[in-house]
Amino acid sequence: MTSFSFGNPSGSLFALSKAGPEPAPSTTEKPENKPLPLFPAAQPKLESQWRDVEWTEEQKTSLMKTVSSYRPSCEEVPQARVLLLGPVGSGKSSFISSVQSVFNGKVTNRAMVGSSSTSFTKKLQSFNIHGQKKEDPTGLVLCDVMGLGDGEMIGLTLYDILSIIKGHVPEGHKFSPDQPVTSDTVGYLKRPTLKDKIHCVAFVVDASKILTYPKGLTTTFQQLREHISDLGVHQVALLTHVDQICSETAKDVTQVYKSRIIRDTMSKAATLLGMSISYIIPVKNYSSELDLDENTDVLLLSAVDHILQYAELYFQDNTKPRPISNFC
Repeated sequence: MTSFSFGNPSGSLFALSKAGPEPAPSTTEKPENKPLPLFPAAQPKLESQWRDVEWTEEQKTSLMKTVSSYRPSCEEVPQARVLLLGPVGSGKSSFISSVQSVFNGKVTNRAMVGSSSTSFTKKLQSFNIHGQKKEDPTGLVLCDVMGLGDGEMIGLTLYDILSIIKGHVPEGHKFSPDQPVTSDTVGYLKRPTLKDKIHCVAFVVDASKILTYPKGLTTTFQQLREHISDLGVHQVALLTHVDQICSETAKDVTQVYKSRIIRDTMSKAATLLGMSISYIIPVKNYSSELDLDENTDVLLLSAVDHILQYAELYFQDNTKPRPISNFC
């Protein structure tokens, strides 16, 4: 088995080594990874949306229908499996719960959510997204794993992540840095089929922490993206907690694409992730709310639709075209 490590024996994602002598031990405390203050200095709004979004009940209904009716174009795959990856506290589990809430018609929290410093999710969990009728699941499955930490965190190894994407890791597998996934892991799928694999990866980053994430995170994302791209899997990104960096958007979600600070933060997120801003979607998860908001739903559903477009590209890239009947 080839081990993918980042300069330490455990292969922990954020333990990145740097060239040159080690610095002398510091007597000062390590600065905390604190979010940006609520709210940064206000900036004048843009005159118009820089992305065209319709904030209407009709648009919400249309997006719900699109997501509910989606089925992968590959006949052997019943559902597109999307893996959410991001630092601890970035809002992965909250995004899953928020999407489920939209279709449930009320705010629910099926995906357990941890604190900003610790990851509640320790194992691979797959969540079916049920349509409006709440009967059969849609063609989308959102997969949650423990968050990426920093420093001496207990987290995923690159090898574990690639094993998930390749379809080797069984549902419910509990991750441990001391016991990376191997062919001897209980439930290990030695010959995964296309339906067992991950068909799209969605990176999740917190807008309020973009400027305070560890410097090594850029390198980590770059290495992750290179290896994931080698597997032919497309990647997108979700920028969460945008309401925490823009007071106008906190009051009215429809202002999200008129906000200069959100647009600038998306550019910084693009640099952090090493991807074009066109792959990044801002979202506001449900957290303290008790009731759904139509505009928040539109933003969440737009993100899901964005994800499904890139998941579908995977099937187009990795399946043979169906034979065309000859009617002559």
